[in-house]
Amino acid sequence: MAKVAILGYPNVGKSSLINRLSGTREAVVHERPGVTRDRNEIECEWNGRRFALIDTGGVDFQDEDPLSGSIRDQARAGLAEAQVAVLVVDARAGVRPGDEELADLLRRAEVPVILAANKCDGVRDIPLAAEFYRLGLGEPLAVSAAQGLGSGDLLDRIVALLPPAREGAEDESAPGVVRLAVIGRPNVGKSSLVNRFLGRERTIVADLAGTTRDAIDTPLQVDGRELILIDTAGIRRQSKVGDSVEYYTTLRSRRAAQRADVALVVCDARDGVTAQDLRIAELAMKAGCATALVLNKWDLFGGEESDLEHERARVAAKLRLRPRVLTASALTGRHVARLLAEAIALGDRTLGRIPTPELNRFLAQAVQERQPPVGTRRGGRAGGGGGAGHRLKLIYMTQIETRPPRFAIQVNSRARVTRDYAYFIENRLRARYGMDGVPLIVDFVERGQRGAGERRPRRGGPARARG
Repeated sequence: MAKVAILGYPNVGKSSLINRLSGTREAVVHERPGVTRDRNEIECEWNGRRFALIDTGGVDFQDEDPLSGSIRDQARAGLAEAQVAVLVVDARAGVRPGDEELADLLRRAEVPVILAANKCDGVRDIPLAAEFYRLGLGEPLAVSAAQGLGSGDLLDRIVALLPPAREGAEDESAPGVVRLAVIGRPNVGKSSLVNRFLGRERTIVADLAGTTRDAIDTPLQVDGRELILIDTAGIRRQSKVGDSVEYYTTLRSRRAAQRADVALVVCDARDGVTAQDLRIAELAMKAGCATALVLNKWDLFGGEESDLEHERARVAAKLRLRPRVLTASALTGRHVARLLAEAIALGDRTLGRIPTPELNRFLAQAVQERQPPVGTRRGGRAGGGGGAGHRLKLIYMTQIETRPPRFAIQVNSRARVTRDYAYFIENRLRARYGMDGVPLIVDFVERGQRGAGERRPRRGGPARARG
């Protein structure tokens, strides 16, 4: 997919303009300068042409702060990946030294450049754009991210400068692509882990908690398999989210989990798996993500095997989906490759189908291991096996959906399905097919009802498992 880098001085409205062009609210917008830090790719479509807008942090060459230096490096990297660049300036502020330095950088770049004079919110503001001819980047285009003025003209100009679309271009939503969200509390090493996955500095890493603000999608190939890495801002307890920027950061982290297939919940090994880590894992599993927990910095902590077993037992007791607990080190690379292999395996399990004959063999073995309960039928359809003392019968099992896996079991009486027995079947299914941490749903459908093999049968409440 072609890429368009959006660059500019801090607080000129780059993220607001990207949200206007893409018709989304993916880019974090705030009146405080410097909210955008990493480069963030947001998909856009105009007149049938799809491309990615690269939202970069505000570039200030005079700021000596180390974080500002990292932002400048990320902006340069975004420009290196792009086929078109858009320099956004503040028409009301006029030409500033930072604009001239960026213009000098772009004049030497090997990509076509569009100059967008933002904040022209009315017709009387349009003449303000003329001042920017002096930057030597051609005709300035008056636009307004707030009002939408000139946004269509800007998109027309972008599409006209893009290289021809390649036939058979890779589709990130194609089957087999695993979308992996890296989530967790602030400052546990998520961005360091993503950089280790990629083998390069893709996201800004700093000791300051909350450096990552956007959810950033980055493609990655592992042994011929396509992954999309989603690095997310740290999630804090709602009571501690007093800053409005952090509130929207948390919201985007939740959305990242909702659009992922797999979530790695990164924990700090020095703290162990905290109560907040468990809540984040529950958030991911409720979003339908297959989930594993990662104790990062394990080599720095020097944990023993007994410590790891304690953490695994605690997670198994607290989380119904029983996600695996793995150890790794973003600093040294220890077990990082294993994390990616586990993510691919979890993604495959959410997408895989178990043949019906195999499921019915499993069902027969589960019934032999533990007999279904006996009870009194409380209402329902006549002829469904009613009467006091009749035993629940599990007749037939099939898989009806994937992502997450969903199964239907035909029974003689849904009323006799107890919560304990539904959990027993679910746990045996999880153990048999390696679905620890994978959300799955088991529907119990009474014999004679429609839907035993349909896409959405009537659900049995106690057997639903979404985390």
